[in-house]
Amino acid sequence: MKLDPQKTAVVMIEFQNDFTTEGGTLHGAVKEVMEKTNMLANAAETVQKARELGATIIHAPITFVEGYPELGAHPYGILKGVVDTHSFVKGTWGAQICEEMAPEPGDLIVEGKRGLCAFASTNLDFLLRGRGIENVALGGFLTNCCVESSMRTAYEHGFNVFTLTDCVAATSEEEHRNAIEKDYPMFSHPVEHDEFLSMLAGEAAVADASRGYN
Repeated sequence: MKLDPQKTAVVMIEFQNDFTTEGGTLHGAVKEVMEKTNMLANAAETVQKARELGATIIHAPITFVEGYPELGAHPYGILKGVVDTHSFVKGTWGAQICEEMAPEPGDLIVEGKRGLCAFASTNLDFLLRGRGIENVALGGFLTNCCVESSMRTAYEHGFNVFTLTDCVAATSEEEHRNAIEKDYPMFSHPVEHDEFLSMLAGEAAVADASRGYN
């Protein structure tokens, strides 16, 4: 499988200091898996090379107003964890996209992300359709949460979806591995970043790792 860069977007989800950087409110929760997969360096390389090849680069940060009024009076589950740790507050260092993944001229930034799926409540679908994008590659946080949710929606919306398995991280190796091995192949083509870049450069056709009911 070879990919046309002009019809391909790389969507990087929540590469923000609260996740990626020492001192971030949630960095300790993902640090171990980040280091094991070298995901931050892999993601930065992917963005740089994909940009040079002509692909669209899209950043999808999540942000909230101080006090989290967007989430209502009784958030629960993963979003309650965001509130309890005071994460991703607009205008703070923690909510900023990290230095390694800083947007460059020509990159696009998703607006309105307040929940898990990068499509829900945002302009992501509008950005993709407006550019004639057919192929969507995903990386970011968390492997089994926002990335997986976005992957499923992209699949349902008819995009040709790639999940960059060495550009994602979760709060545990078990959750990370389970999502990649069991869920990603059902709704995407799971590939490592160098395989994806080879397809984007027209240099290689990688074997299809997706699966159905088997």
